[in-house]
Amino acid sequence: MMFTYMSQDELVHRSAGLDQYGLLFSPEILAEQNGFWGVEGETCMDVDLFGHVAGFECDSTISALPISKSYSYEDFGCSDSLSPDVAETRKVVGKDNLERSAHEKRGGFLFRSESFEILKRYGSRCRKLDFQKVNDTEPRIGNDAATLSAETIIRLAAERFIQSISRSSDEISVLSHPYPSAILCHSAGDSESVQLVQNLLSCVEKVGEQRYESARKLLEGCDRLGSSSSGSPIQRLVFYFTEALHERIDRETGRVTSKGLGKKFEDPIKAWTAVNNSILIAFHNKLPLSQITKFAGIQAILDHVAGTGKIHVIDFEIRTGLHITILMQALAVRCEHPVEHLKVTAVGTRSKKTLEEANRRLTSFAESLKLKFSFSVMMVEDILDLDPAMFELESEEKVAIFAAYTLTNMIVQPNRLEHLIRVIRTISPCVMVVSEVEGNCNSPIFEDRFVEALFFYGSYYEAIAACLKDDEEFRTAAESVCFGSSIRNIVACEGEERKIRHVSISVWRAFFTSFGLEEVELSMSSLYQANLVLNNFACGDSFTFAVDGKSLIIGWKGSPLSSLSAWKFYSVL
Repeated sequence: MMFTYMSQDELVHRSAGLDQYGLLFSPEILAEQNGFWGVEGETCMDVDLFGHVAGFECDSTISALPISKSYSYEDFGCSDSLSPDVAETRKVVGKDNLERSAHEKRGGFLFRSESFEILKRYGSRCRKLDFQKVNDTEPRIGNDAATLSAETIIRLAAERFIQSISRSSDEISVLSHPYPSAILCHSAGDSESVQLVQNLLSCVEKVGEQRYESARKLLEGCDRLGSSSSGSPIQRLVFYFTEALHERIDRETGRVTSKGLGKKFEDPIKAWTAVNNSILIAFHNKLPLSQITKFAGIQAILDHVAGTGKIHVIDFEIRTGLHITILMQALAVRCEHPVEHLKVTAVGTRSKKTLEEANRRLTSFAESLKLKFSFSVMMVEDILDLDPAMFELESEEKVAIFAAYTLTNMIVQPNRLEHLIRVIRTISPCVMVVSEVEGNCNSPIFEDRFVEALFFYGSYYEAIAACLKDDEEFRTAAESVCFGSSIRNIVACEGEERKIRHVSISVWRAFFTSFGLEEVELSMSSLYQANLVLNNFACGDSFTFAVDGKSLIIGWKGSPLSSLSAWKFYSVL
């Protein structure tokens, strides 16, 4: 996979020529004008972080600052090599191949060669990043200089696991010592963490072999080795993955144990909507992902409606509409080609009250800016009921689509996802801006999915630990209610019950291409906005940017977490 690299100097030089439509202003006005945030202390919710919920409060602002950090565009070593074949793409994006091989059905050794390749691939990437230094950061976290990063610990555990079961010296050598000093000199705490993850991988092997009693003993071993919901990021990570394995074993054996099916977890999508507002505020204010995709995504829309007097934004799951206020402010100060009318259509399948509240706030905010504005609520019981004729389109207006962390929720129901894309194609927008989780947690093979999820959530748990180090109560609650339920769903469930299905930008690219969508390059204005956001976060040094194709990938120390992309239709199928 090819990536575009950009130095800091080039980014600054190319950004210096931003036109009047760039978002080079402080959005503090958003918190001051017309009480959009409500009265003092009032909070608003935004279901935006990783397809879940982010929150913000009255004084939550981002100031535009000069670039002061170096954000190099490095190769994340993404793993997808998907062919854009339409049939295969749709199978990968939306459908499970639940058939197991004859060998697998007999209960044979199930930690497949492909699973080894996933482990090896991460080892190769770690070796590369150690020398190239993404964002000039070490693979470490915390004040203890001897503490290895979560990804490094998982990789070392994977190496030891492979060594323990491999008979081929070739397999062992692939992962040999990308961090020699780390292997020889890591602390006692690191050594215990490596052993803990190795124990977890051994348990996955036993589950794959259907040796459930052995798997349960290994899970008990994880408890003895220190897995805990209140320990280190690795201990917490292993704790929630062991809970997920307990449930999977219960499902496969038909038993109900206190740590498995007996410990009820809420639907992972619903879990995020029930989170306390204080947790949402902490996540929005301390984690930059949500704000990066909002500001850079709206800039992408501005780039495609420049010079247009009538603008129509169709938003799927608009939530509170914070991103629309960013768009409004940019349009209100546009000197050339004044905006005649900004129209927003919010499409939803639930909570009409939430959409109507967004309408009230946005309308009030538009009045304070003296911006001609209209808002339409389009509620449908099922996305299959959505029809292009339902949209009030005008010949002179330009239509833009904004879809933030919403398409991924339809992967489990591919007919709905395909129907939505066909509706959008009929509307023929000038641009469709998409934010999504950048993961590979949709393999129909349990072992592969487990390994990918372990690396993904390992990096994410580490990011949470760093960014919310002063909000332990909120972090603990979010990990327990939200991330714990997502991990259990990925690991324990199959078929339509498995609702959390993160896929990478290369999978989305192949899927969109099959429907006549063409990827559009994000402007330097968008990239500049993303950089400005990071400058406002204490943990910003550890977040990394890369350009995959024409899409922006946001990562934690080189590990991809989220993507932002822009698309337009180039043909009618």
